[in-house]
Amino acid sequence: MPGFDDAWAAIATPRDGESVSSELRPLLQSVYASVVAIPPELNGLKKSLEKLLQYLAGEGRTNANCWAVDLFFCHSRGWERDWTDQNLPEDFHEVLAMMGEALHDTVRTPEIARNFDCLPEQLFDRVKQLQVE
Repeated sequence: MPGFDDAWAAIATPRDGESVSSELRPLLQSVYASVVAIPPELNGLKKSLEKLLQYLAGEGRTNANCWAVDLFFCHSRGWERDWTDQNLPEDFHEVLAMMGEALHDTVRTPEIARNFDCLPEQLFDRVKQLQVE
């Protein structure tokens, strides 16, 4: 059965000669665990998204890392269950969808990511506004 290791293997490939940071793996694993939990663990998901986006907005802001996270949510390769099939509230669903849109443009063409509200700091601001019931 697929799981996080398969999902990680699908996205942890170098991009333009730059490796994905090892610090990214536990951050994504935390998001993944919260999403695939039955039911999804929204408190944990919000906290793990905040940590992930803070990392991408700061020391983890590399082309390879941003591409990896984008692919993680865009394709959901290797996930045991596609995140889009999870019973997530619409506002959480929208944030994850946006992370798979233009986050990959953050380093090389930040104006594109900014126009789509997909810079890590823009996404972080959205996550802070998420309401957990």
